[in-house]
Amino acid sequence: MAACTVYSTQSLNTSCFISTPSHTHYGFHQKQVVFYTTSKRISNKRGINTISTSPYVIKCAGGDSQTVVIGLAADSGCGKSTFMRRLTSVFGGTAEPPKGGNPDSNTLISDTTTVICLDDYHSLDRTGRKEKGVTALDPKANDFDLMYEQVKAIKDGIAVQKPIYNHVTGLLDPPELIKPPKILVIEGLHPMYDARVRDLLDFSIYLDISNEVKFAWKIQRDMAERGHSLESIKASIEARKPDFDAYIDPQKQYADAVIEVLPTQLIPDDNEGKILRVRLIQKEGIKKFSPVYLFDDGSTISWIPCGRKLTCSYPGIKFAYGPETYFGNEVSVVEMDGQFDRLDELIYVESHLSNLSSKFYGEVTQQLLKHTDFPGSNNGTGLFQTIVGLKIRDLYEQIVAARAETPVRSAKV
Repeated sequence: MAACTVYSTQSLNTSCFISTPSHTHYGFHQKQVVFYTTSKRISNKRGINTISTSPYVIKCAGGDSQTVVIGLAADSGCGKSTFMRRLTSVFGGTAEPPKGGNPDSNTLISDTTTVICLDDYHSLDRTGRKEKGVTALDPKANDFDLMYEQVKAIKDGIAVQKPIYNHVTGLLDPPELIKPPKILVIEGLHPMYDARVRDLLDFSIYLDISNEVKFAWKIQRDMAERGHSLESIKASIEARKPDFDAYIDPQKQYADAVIEVLPTQLIPDDNEGKILRVRLIQKEGIKKFSPVYLFDDGSTISWIPCGRKLTCSYPGIKFAYGPETYFGNEVSVVEMDGQFDRLDELIYVESHLSNLSSKFYGEVTQQLLKHTDFPGSNNGTGLFQTIVGLKIRDLYEQIVAARAETPVRSAKV
């Protein structure tokens, strides 16, 4: 016998239809929705929760509740975690692991965002990869079908049972429940590899770290935080490089924004890697995204701000801006070489950047001052990660506003 469940809301801004066995569809928009269902909840083999229905199915799509999906791609040890912390800070609240769940979960949840690590879609555990002679970068070690199905389900407002890859043990742990958030960030090695997943993204970012800088960062992280030896780190990088070049690096051609980190050009033949040259590459023509520019939109600018308003020790700071072509796409590029001595003086630089999507004068400076302990806060990595975070917030707000303004049209009987 079917049970009748009634859901009441203050306002239901969504389009729904009823599907009967005869495939007749009834569109409606009202404050009360009645679902005729059995009381049994089932989970399919892909970990997507569904409700057994008979004889009617009511489906709702669109509306304010649809999750905005952001993709962040980068190699291991390239600053994804720091970027996530900056992004969630822009939206407010602290990202934390799911309460009461697996202590080795890779998921981070804040008031607005949920960040899931795509390592969780490894189809092979550490031992399995070793036996088959593949790295985690190889598509054969990942379940893209499950990744697509679950990201699509979350975007459509459906909770999923997402697997967990345990970085400590190298094993695949039991799944965890992921409820649809306002913003879902999928970060990892392959967010733009599969065309189906790529098409679900509302915005995409690629962190492109040069080999020299990547090596220095990986040593710092894996030796200090994971206890790896220098020899094992070198061996890991060499073993991963062919797969990185084949499967990870090509994804940057699809990104809406690329943060490129390179050795400095301010010090000839610099080998220390402490000073960085960072480029924010922004694709033109992206809906609801206006690239940041320096001084004059579309011009080519070279600017050394050091002087009376900006304290600069050796080797100084240099900014540049201009249009370029990147993988056949027209882009705008803002570049910073060097690092700030005093972060509070960043507001002088901020005042010369336009299209920041900030809510008040000095918000970029405030965000960086709030997280001075984050890696890269005194150079272009922190500056451009923060700016991209503000742009994503603006894009999200535009999407929500557009949905609210879209009239709901009833389906024809």
